[in-house]
Amino acid sequence: MDPVVIPAIVAAIVVIFLVASTVRIVPQARRHNIERFGRYRRTLQPGLNFVLPVADRVNTKLDVREQVYSSDPRPVITEDNLVVNIDTVLYYQITDPRAAAYEVADYLQAIDQLTVTTLRNVIGSMDLEETLTSREEINSRLRAVLDDATGKWGIRVNRVEIKAIDPPATIKEAMEKQMRAERDKRAAILHAEGERQAKILTAEGTRQKDILEAQGAQQAMILRADGEAKAVELVFQAVHRNNADPKVLAYKYLETLPHLASSDNNTFWVIPGELTEAVRTVTSAFGDQSTAGRPQPAQTEEAADAETPRDGRVPELDAGSTVSLDAATAADQAEKQAAAAVSDAKAEAEAAMSPQAPRRGQRSGD
Repeated sequence: MDPVVIPAIVAAIVVIFLVASTVRIVPQARRHNIERFGRYRRTLQPGLNFVLPVADRVNTKLDVREQVYSSDPRPVITEDNLVVNIDTVLYYQITDPRAAAYEVADYLQAIDQLTVTTLRNVIGSMDLEETLTSREEINSRLRAVLDDATGKWGIRVNRVEIKAIDPPATIKEAMEKQMRAERDKRAAILHAEGERQAKILTAEGTRQKDILEAQGAQQAMILRADGEAKAVELVFQAVHRNNADPKVLAYKYLETLPHLASSDNNTFWVIPGELTEAVRTVTSAFGDQSTAGRPQPAQTEEAADAETPRDGRVPELDAGSTVSLDAATAADQAEKQAAAAVSDAKAEAEAAMSPQAPRRGQRSGD
């Protein structure tokens, strides 16, 4: 082999190595810290970069995207001396790659320890109930402390969240009993309120119903009374307009009597004291028009003498007296008497109005 070829090949390999070590390609959202002879020189940005071979080297490669760090549960003592386990979730982002690489040895461990100490200080000033209900306040206080401490490390804490707060098992059991009692209490209160409202509504409905029924009954009675008053007024005007005599009134009186005993529940019937007088008035209504079919005066007088007491007065029933008769029997008797009196009166009227009927004072043979 030619002795010139071997040095040429070695020289080419060295040149290729030097060129390859000069070019640095940085991906997007990455940062590379360059040291020259062990001293920080600069930070390479994403894209194609050139460095001095052998003199420059990459010390750290950092990701500047937002990172998520979840810590393990840590025991924390509250103000009321209860131990609770709290684990947090941290959202951070590297803003200065040089500070993150040279200001702190391990920024994740530093953030974790700072979170634990800050959390113990914050939780130590709260009791258990306040700790469980003040997550937003705890998160804001943690973020303020961490952001202030990690700013010189080139790290920005965007958000801190408490993932879980685990009290002891006995405390959990007591809290469950308390919550169960509170739910039972609310259920009992709601049930009582529902029953109370239902009773109030029922009472209001009953009251409205009674009021409406009373108003309806009142209106019905008023209308019934107005109708009866108008009927009485019309009857009164008709009687006075037609100039009815006592005979017609006595007939209407007898015509009304059977209706008094029309009810099935009547066990006795009160007969007014004017019944006898009314019957006599109706039977003698047409006595002066014709003598046909009438009894002789001697017989009439004898019957009147037999019915009239010796002192000359017609026996009448007191207004307050009652006759212990069956209602149906009394009604039938009154109806029969009234019908007989009306029939006799009609027959006498027809006989008196007939031209063939014999006149008073004439004999039948004339």
